[in-house]
Amino acid sequence: MGIVCIVEDDGAVAASLEAVLHGWAFKTRTFSSGEAFLEAKPNADCILLDVRLPGKNGLAVLEDWRKINPATPVIVITGHGDIRTAVKAFHAGAQDFIEKPFNADDLVERINAAIRHNAETTRCQKILDRMTPRELEVMKEVVAGYPNKIIAYHLGISQKTVELHRARVMEKAEAQSASHLVRIAMTAKLDFDLPPA
Repeated sequence: MGIVCIVEDDGAVAASLEAVLHGWAFKTRTFSSGEAFLEAKPNADCILLDVRLPGKNGLAVLEDWRKINPATPVIVITGHGDIRTAVKAFHAGAQDFIEKPFNADDLVERINAAIRHNAETTRCQKILDRMTPRELEVMKEVVAGYPNKIIAYHLGISQKTVELHRARVMEKAEAQSASHLVRIAMTAKLDFDLPPA
């Protein structure tokens, strides 16, 4: 299924998480402090990170981890959840936020969803990496909803050239429609400007 790192100082909670995840065929690595986790820089498909840890707290660990690895999904877990902590966790780059006690099936589904989302984001980013700079310019205009004539004007190229680039963009993205292309752009976090209302 994948590797899940558990960063949890409570041995009983960590053991319980390991038992649940092993039952679903996940491999696990457990760390009792954020510092040990950051020092190890482990490879993982998902990370379960407790907010309250000895030494560096979970949100500080998450911020440091994002500098090391911006991609791996992190699910923040806490027994003392509140809106403020949840908002801070998401701002720091958490994929999800779960309060203890949690339902085992729900936890596993959320881990699987985080892993799927990460895989889809990586796939979409690879699609963008295959585009030339001009194709990316055209793609941004297409997903913003501009017609070919306006794209040609914005980029200072002919409408025919826009059509050729647009066809290559759709082909490279394997997109069946403009809305499919928008989904790819949004998933890959492509920065584009919508036209004024």
